[in-house]
Amino acid sequence: MKQIIWFVKTYATFVVLFVLQKPLFLFLEKGSATQPVDNIFTELPAVIWHGLPLDLSMAGYLSVIPGFLSIAVVWLKRDLVKPIMNIYFIIASLFITCSFVLNASLYPYWKYPLDSTPLFYFFTSPADAIASVSIWQVILSIVILIVLTIGVWFTLRMRGEKRQQYSRYSYGYGGFGSGKRNRFDDFDRHRGRTSIILLLLTGLLFLPIRGGITVSTMNTGQAYYSQNAYLNHSAVNPLFSLFESITHQEDFASQYRFMKDKEADKIFATMTSTSDENTYPLLNEATFKKGTPDILIVIMESFANDIMPSMGSYKDVAVCLDSIAQQSILFTRFYANSFRTDRGMVSILSGYPAQTTTSIMRYPRKTSQLPSIARNLVKYKNYKTTYYYGGDADYCNMRSYLVSQGYQHIISDANFPIEDKISKWGVPDHILAAKMMEDIKAQQNEKRPMLRILQTSSSHEPFEVPYHRLKDKRLNAFAYTDSVMGAIVREYRKLPRWKNTLIVFVPDHVGGYKENLNDHDRSRYQIPLILAGGAISRPMKVGIIGSQHDIAATLLGQLGVEHREFTFSKNMMSDATPKFAFFAVNDAFGIVSEENSLIYDNRAKRIVYDKGEKGFNLKRGQAYLQKLYDDLAKK
Repeated sequence: MKQIIWFVKTYATFVVLFVLQKPLFLFLEKGSATQPVDNIFTELPAVIWHGLPLDLSMAGYLSVIPGFLSIAVVWLKRDLVKPIMNIYFIIASLFITCSFVLNASLYPYWKYPLDSTPLFYFFTSPADAIASVSIWQVILSIVILIVLTIGVWFTLRMRGEKRQQYSRYSYGYGGFGSGKRNRFDDFDRHRGRTSIILLLLTGLLFLPIRGGITVSTMNTGQAYYSQNAYLNHSAVNPLFSLFESITHQEDFASQYRFMKDKEADKIFATMTSTSDENTYPLLNEATFKKGTPDILIVIMESFANDIMPSMGSYKDVAVCLDSIAQQSILFTRFYANSFRTDRGMVSILSGYPAQTTTSIMRYPRKTSQLPSIARNLVKYKNYKTTYYYGGDADYCNMRSYLVSQGYQHIISDANFPIEDKISKWGVPDHILAAKMMEDIKAQQNEKRPMLRILQTSSSHEPFEVPYHRLKDKRLNAFAYTDSVMGAIVREYRKLPRWKNTLIVFVPDHVGGYKENLNDHDRSRYQIPLILAGGAISRPMKVGIIGSQHDIAATLLGQLGVEHREFTFSKNMMSDATPKFAFFAVNDAFGIVSEENSLIYDNRAKRIVYDKGEKGFNLKRGQAYLQKLYDDLAKK
């Protein structure tokens, strides 16, 4: 009976530990909420109640091993089982506290519950993974982690018995083993009965683990109950969310089955086209005929429409970029595909939409099968290709992706002296840009056309830059990178190859300048796309709707380069292509067209943003996401 009570107490303790995380998270992250909460105390009961199924499920997972070990205690000496049990509790305590501390630490930056993303970032480049936080934050987090782990383990640990060293039913109790035999010697009914009860209780853990006996299984979406995303995220068990994310990484074919394949195929066919029919020329006549301009694509860290004076509310931040835009081709209704750099890179350079639950860059085998702007330009136009990044090129499997994409030269922090690495992300933008301009000047007589990619990093947490124009640290970092963009154009204009150069300015995603971005708002994804340089036909504003993964087909279409393998990318300047933008965030998608702007939260199973013709894009977005994951599974 004692072991049965102990097992039930262990399960209940796990549940209580998870429930206690809810008020802590609510109070700690109140300042990070994208939607305000008037009174946390009135919301707390609902958060706990709706998060309880996940807590019960995770407690069930963690109680399976104690269940079997408690059966072992019935038959073996307690001292044999106790060390094993306590080692397990140390591991369980570490999982519980790590998931909570990581969730609380990362939420102000990412605004969604913990998943496998930080593990991927950490194991590919630990230094870059923690570059956004100060050393004191890291130290404090480690101290808190240690203290909480010890506290949780102390609560869970198996204690020794004061009066009786063995369990009542352990070997050597009473007459068992004394040489006396009776009809109960071969099977002690008390131990057998206790073992059966414990086995049944352990088996019953299947119910909270699975979430019942219905067709659907337990998932984080069951904690979603409110229109306020912050309250939903507070209800989610971070350890469950992490494990769910890890276990769902590979099974892409089974995810997002909104409709039958035939219906998805039919809808998807109306949303894609690789045609270049009636393409409006954006390049001047000489460049258009030749089809081999030098191309520089600048991927700007975290920029958004809002910091450009002519497009947003901040009038003194991206003044150089805004000035460049007035003399260039500016796409005014353009959208980022996602919220992270690795996903934005793939969208821009491979014309492949971002995913909602993973990043394809995690899988080198899959990225090797992605289409590539660089590879097509090398194949059809004999371009030379170079990638410039001031940080660690191995971060997020970046190097394997770039090599498979066909970039012949990769310039990263390893190519700079130690004194230039003054930023937590490596080399600051002005030094990286100076290196690129040095190469451009040295290659003015190069006969082959050039494709260069410049990826900035300074306008990112912790926003430490060698520049002091604005008081606001975040906005000042953007102003710094903006000044570097201005310097590049001013210097480039003086060179002979400027007249045959196309510069593409595009952010990787929106972030940084607002502390509390709302993932379920369309403005979260609005970014500028600027085509500059001496190769453009004339300055203009383009009001066509598009997103990052449309850059590839649009650019290649202007150059007359084959791009049939870019299934998801559309030539925005062709009359034959549908006009819409698609973007993905954590287990949610958005789609914007002339008819409707819609964001659908898959966890909550509901539309969270719907402007224009209500619901028009729901089926279209679902079919598009379903086909994207079908394609991801095949690669």
